[in-house]
Amino acid sequence: MEKVIAIHIADSIDVRKFWKSFGVSERYHSSSEIFYANEKEQYLYLLTYGVVVFCGYNEAEIANITGQLKPYCKNLLSDVMREELPVHTSTNKDAFEYNEIHISKSGPNVIRIIMLNVAQSVALDYYAKLGEELMTETNQYIQQLETRGKINISFRKLKMFIGKVLNIKNRIAYNLYIFDSPEETWEDEYLNRIDSGLRRTFDIRIRFRDIDNLLQIIRDNLNLLNDLAQHRYSNILEWVVILLILAEVIDLIIARFILHY
Repeated sequence: MEKVIAIHIADSIDVRKFWKSFGVSERYHSSSEIFYANEKEQYLYLLTYGVVVFCGYNEAEIANITGQLKPYCKNLLSDVMREELPVHTSTNKDAFEYNEIHISKSGPNVIRIIMLNVAQSVALDYYAKLGEELMTETNQYIQQLETRGKINISFRKLKMFIGKVLNIKNRIAYNLYIFDSPEETWEDEYLNRIDSGLRRTFDIRIRFRDIDNLLQIIRDNLNLLNDLAQHRYSNILEWVVILLILAEVIDLIIARFILHY
């Protein structure tokens, strides 16, 4: 039995720079991911969206490689997220269970597809956590609106909130294979079977839809708050203009009064 361990350590990893400095020949690489396999049947998978996946490594080796990765990470997470999946290879048929899988064929390509799915699962956990945090913060302003009839937030901060929501949506769409499987699975029936089975096991599409719906609700709420804030600032500007006109009229009256006397 092997164990696949995926750890979300940062917002992103510069896989290109790490690839040039690691000194180990890779089995597969692209602009967004690198997959290493050595003669000890140890596998290492780096993904640009901040996830590193291990198979066949002990905890000391995992800690060592994770430490080597830190200089190539952007926004290291203070609370890293981790997911593990036991993989049984000594079996005659494939079976996908809640917390483990059984595969009838093994090899680097199969292991990579498994590692990729575990990586996507832990990444979805991370994005779901970000969404929940945004929802909690947004709800504070919604409650202010309900109890006080107004919100205590700046126009700039609202824009930043909306930008953060859009950024999360874009990162998920750009980085994860939510709807389209990796190209390798298109030409290999067994890889496609493993990929499809793991997607169902991890509920990849369902979890994505839940996150997408949550982010859409947050965005709608923030757009409403943004409209209210714009209306408030418009009213303030109108009063400023009125006061400036009034001041000019008063100044004109005073000037004429002085000239008259």
